Amino acid sequence: MQSERIKLVAPSMAQAQPMLEAIRESQDELSQYLPWVPYALTEPESIKNMQEAIDNYERFEGELRLSILRSSDSKFLGAIGLIIRDKSVPFFEIGYWLNSAETGKGYITEAVSLLESYVFTELNAQRVEIRAADTNSKSRAVAERCGYQLDATLVNDRRLPSGELSSTVIYSKLSL
Repeated sequence: MQSERIKLVAPSMAQAQPMLEAIRESQDELSQYLPWVPYALTEPESIKNMQEAIDNYERFEGELRLSILRSSDSKFLGAIGLIIRDKSVPFFEIGYWLNSAETGKGYITEAVSLLESYVFTELNAQRVEIRAADTNSKSRAVAERCGYQLDATLVNDRRLPSGELSSTVIYSKLSL
């Protein structure tokens, strides 16, 4: 999947080190909402995580994680995941993160649009969700820019990595 500015590529060991560097550079911002960050800061964990991503991608199960690369120079920008919620519907969830140095440039909005198009066209999705902590205004803004509708707020259903009690917002888009 590719646009003028970015391409979404299947997980590969070639992306393990650039991903690790991006997570390390962005850990302060990412760790506010993503509980896996502290466990993804070492080279062995990065390699193990990438192998799991490759295996999931090849088996089409769990989370299909794609690397977001800038088209002009193939620089690693972040990752976007397609979580398989129910193959029988089909129903998916999109999750994403970006290197903090690359935020505010529209890359995630573009990545969501590319992945969403693939999911509805190629996988015949009937429903796609984006979930976020209710206080994650940047993630919520992406969902809203991409035309997702706010379906629900699950009040006090999670703890943020800080330990603070939080709610989850669920945005969705349905097949046309």
